[in-house]
Amino acid sequence: MDFLLEYAGFLARAVTVLLVVVVILSAATAMRSRGRTRSGELTVSSLNEFYSDLKDSIEHSVLNKAQLKALKKSKKAKQQQEKKSGTEKKRIYVLDFDGDIKASAVDSLRHEITALLAVARPTDEVVLRLESGGGMVHSYGLAASQLARIRDAKIPLTVCVDKVAASGGYMMACIGDKILSAPFAVLGSIGVVAQLPNIHRLLKKNNIDVEVLTAGEHKRTLTILGENTEQGRAKFLEDLQTTHDLFKQFVVQYRPQLDINSVATGEVWLGTDAQQQQLVDQLQTSDEYLSACAANADLYALEFVQKKSLQERVGLTAGAAAEHIADKGWERLQRRFLG
Repeated sequence: MDFLLEYAGFLARAVTVLLVVVVILSAATAMRSRGRTRSGELTVSSLNEFYSDLKDSIEHSVLNKAQLKALKKSKKAKQQQEKKSGTEKKRIYVLDFDGDIKASAVDSLRHEITALLAVARPTDEVVLRLESGGGMVHSYGLAASQLARIRDAKIPLTVCVDKVAASGGYMMACIGDKILSAPFAVLGSIGVVAQLPNIHRLLKKNNIDVEVLTAGEHKRTLTILGENTEQGRAKFLEDLQTTHDLFKQFVVQYRPQLDINSVATGEVWLGTDAQQQQLVDQLQTSDEYLSACAANADLYALEFVQKKSLQERVGLTAGAAAEHIADKGWERLQRRFLG
């Protein structure tokens, strides 16, 4: 029993000290961060080097010394010829968007687009590898507006969908000058949906009253706790329809070739059928497209990484420290118990 008490005392002291340090550092961080904006770092990596390294690995495994020597000589001659020609290669800027329901990735996307627009030429290209099943209207509206900046700057935009671009995801995809899709990717879902539970009858059954006070006829249409009315329900449906109409207008603006009434039903299509519906232009994976482009263009992958605040870093460090302390205490307990 003594060893359990000893372990508990050790753990309590360690956690107490740790909490005091965290509180002090958190307070200091809050004071220092007032009035400051969060920043981050843009990383740029060459995809040409990535594809070249993959190719080199295979070549060194399957070719003999004579073949490798001849290949090296050929590559060197090609590089010298390109250098003498003085022609600048096309640049392709590659972005990735992995969308959650809040389109959180837009926080990085906006900075990546700002950076590339500062240097991109009309002869260059932007490729977006997009994966999203959609989410909040306003969040994906902002993400789509960021992509529209590329179109407005007259820089060709290619959107590649390997898995899914539905609802808000397709709202983003439709802005591309060209949409490429894997054969079994999911696209479409040009529709709007909203749902919420209502427990008014349960509350009423248990004699619980809920008062919903509003100023404005349509300030609250449907509620979770209050009693919903046919008038409120009708207004809610009207708002949904308005949003759907705006969604359709937005899609048609960038893809006028679509028969919008036949595709804006909320349905989804796999890549092959989506091509027949003209939701996409070509069946091709992003890997196939980019590896082919690497032969004649310089490919750059951009990623903006948000910097964590000191408070967040302290939180992560504190968590790791607490886990380390618990592990050490457990080791001491085992040594004492097992002798």
